[in-house]
Amino acid sequence: MNIRVYKAPVGKLAQTVDAGSHILLSDVPTDDGGDSLAPDPHDLLDGALGACTALTVKMYAARKGWPLANADVVITHEESPGHYRLNRTVTLQGELSDEQRARLLEIANKCPIHRILSGEISISTELA
Repeated sequence: MNIRVYKAPVGKLAQTVDAGSHILLSDVPTDDGGDSLAPDPHDLLDGALGACTALTVKMYAARKGWPLANADVVITHEESPGHYRLNRTVTLQGELSDEQRARLLEIANKCPIHRILSGEISISTELA
C-alpha cells in the first residue's frame, strides 16, 4: 500500500494523509505556523506505537481466551537533537494472572511497530 500525503483543503500547513480507504489529517501547532487542526507528525508516530501495542495485546489475549477487557496505552516522548525516546505505559484491565500479565508485556514488546522502531530504519528519498 502507498501512503500519499498532500496539502489538505483546510489550514495553512495541514496535510491530508491518504492511506487507501482511510483519510487522516496532520498539522502542526499554531506556535510552529500551523492551525493545530490535527495531530502533528510526532503524535501520529507515537500513536502508531500505542495503537499497535494495544491491538497486538488484545489479539493475543483473544487467541488465548484470556480475560483481557482492555489494554490502555499511553505514549510520551522526549526529544533532543539526534535522539527521540518513546516512553510507553500499558495498563491491562481484566482478571489476569501474574503470568498472563507478564506474557502480555512480552507481547507488547513484540508488536510490529515496536520492532520497526527498535530496529535499523533507513529512508530513501527521490524527487519525482
